[in-house]
Amino acid sequence: MRKISIFMFSVFTFVFFSMTPCALSQEKKDDEIAELKTLIKGLKSEIDEMQRCHRQEVNALREDIREIRETRGIAAKEESDVEALRRLAQEEAVKEEERKEPDDTVFKHGGLALQKLNPEISITGDMVNAYTVDAATDRYDFDFRNLGIHFESYLDPYTRFKAAIPVTTSSASIGEAYLTRYGVLKDVNLTMGKFRQQFGVVNRWHKHALDQVDFPLVLRQIFGNGGLNQSGISLDWTMPTLFGSSQELIVQGTNGENDRVFSGNVISIPSVLARYKNYRDLSKNTYLELGLTGLLGWNRDWDVRMGGATITKKDYKHAACFGADFTVLWEPTERMRHRNLEWRSELYWLNKGILAPDDSGSDTLNAWGTYSYLQAKVSRTLDIGIRGDFYMPDDKDYASVPGLSLAPLAHTEDNAYQWQIGPYITWWQSPFVKFRLEYNHLDGERLAEPEDKIMLQAVFAVGPHKHERY
Repeated sequence: MRKISIFMFSVFTFVFFSMTPCALSQEKKDDEIAELKTLIKGLKSEIDEMQRCHRQEVNALREDIREIRETRGIAAKEESDVEALRRLAQEEAVKEEERKEPDDTVFKHGGLALQKLNPEISITGDMVNAYTVDAATDRYDFDFRNLGIHFESYLDPYTRFKAAIPVTTSSASIGEAYLTRYGVLKDVNLTMGKFRQQFGVVNRWHKHALDQVDFPLVLRQIFGNGGLNQSGISLDWTMPTLFGSSQELIVQGTNGENDRVFSGNVISIPSVLARYKNYRDLSKNTYLELGLTGLLGWNRDWDVRMGGATITKKDYKHAACFGADFTVLWEPTERMRHRNLEWRSELYWLNKGILAPDDSGSDTLNAWGTYSYLQAKVSRTLDIGIRGDFYMPDDKDYASVPGLSLAPLAHTEDNAYQWQIGPYITWWQSPFVKFRLEYNHLDGERLAEPEDKIMLQAVFAVGPHKHERY
């Protein structure tokens, strides 16, 4: 179009100048006319080429439009065929439903829900390698301490069952088996069965879930290596808050089955335990937990030595144990999986009435002890800590009567005591496997020779519960 405009302008110019009264000479006009004819001829050739190209583009567009129309026609036909097949399938389905008998019911997947009635089953393994050095000898021991089989199931929306069966290389027994009914009263839960009692904090835990390899020294000396684990009932009451603190009261009535505290309770006179716990947030990253525990029971049968013979006397005597505990945990909310610092301490005191084994009459045993540990999480998988233990038994002249020893609750030596220090490091390889390296130095006065022990512990868990404390 631009070239056509130039052509028209040139023609107009030529005509204009040819008609002006001031026309140029004839010779000059002839040259200009010849030049203009040459220009016109070139412009005409270019216009012809443009028209040819335009016709080719128009033909190409027409061909594309024809192909698009043909493609759309095929697609429309295919879509029509698919719709026809779909409609035919629907009609056949309706006919099939009409042919079914009214009582013909088909179950597709309801039977699969029966597996929910099966209990959840987990297995924990606890292995300890120990190298011990004392005044007499040094020795190496490998102890597959426990293979725990754990069962758990909600029987209905209100009731849960839990059981733990520890299996050792020589025996298997019921560690715990109890039923918990939630909401039996407002904010009150009822537990019945055999369970580790809530005396302080760590007595409730299983050994594989402890922060150290074993229970504190004072707990093992007063309650035995297995801790306080008896059969009965428990009421757990979540009390109203007090000045911003959460409160809990636990009352338990159990058979007096512990061999240390209730050694003379052969007729299972019930013992009563009460624990009060107070929890308070000191800041968004720190909380404080305080607890007070009391245990009271009775013993009736006492073995005493008379005239070289051992006889059993019957006399009701009390057995009481008191405890106090506190825990402080600092854990930054934005890094709680990577950093924390925990300080936990407990105090135990035993007051037990007895008949002296030398037949000297009624007496009272008083033994006490404490422990404290500080533990820090330094990464997502690494914990380090140190625990200190102290235990002091009573001193009685008759504590070592042959066959009727009162150890470890009493010793013949005055002011006898034990203490232990134990640093440790725990590596969580995964949520299912952890390894712990711990060193213990045990010493004291007039109880035992100094002892050093290095332990490597491996704990694994199979199943949904991983390393549950209880």
